[in-house]
Amino acid sequence: MTIVAAAVIEREGKILICRRRSDQDHAGKWEFPGGKLEDGEQPQAAVVRELREELAIEARVDSEIERYRYEYPGRKPIELIFFRVTEFDGEPRYDEFAEVRWAERRDLPKFDFLEGDVDFVQRLATGA
Repeated sequence: MTIVAAAVIEREGKILICRRRSDQDHAGKWEFPGGKLEDGEQPQAAVVRELREELAIEARVDSEIERYRYEYPGRKPIELIFFRVTEFDGEPRYDEFAEVRWAERRDLPKFDFLEGDVDFVQRLATGA
């Protein structure tokens, strides 16, 4: 099973969300930064690595928020693990994405997120 670790990065009461480029799977969909674990890698370490690669920041990963399995039609199931990040060094660089935004928590459901993230986004937006 593929495991994906993602970061819910919070700054000044807003959450960083990223939109996929047109040359990527699920083009134009919004997501939280992160990615697939490499062989033998722990989820928190994967988040730190992915944020370094995608955003050029050094993150301190806080607590795990939630994890669940999701299956996109015609694909193997994935396990999604979301971590809270409230502290990081550096100013995020956004070259890997078509667009990024610092969004209010309550506004997250207004964005066209990846199907696997939609229910989590609803819970995150309402504080559930």
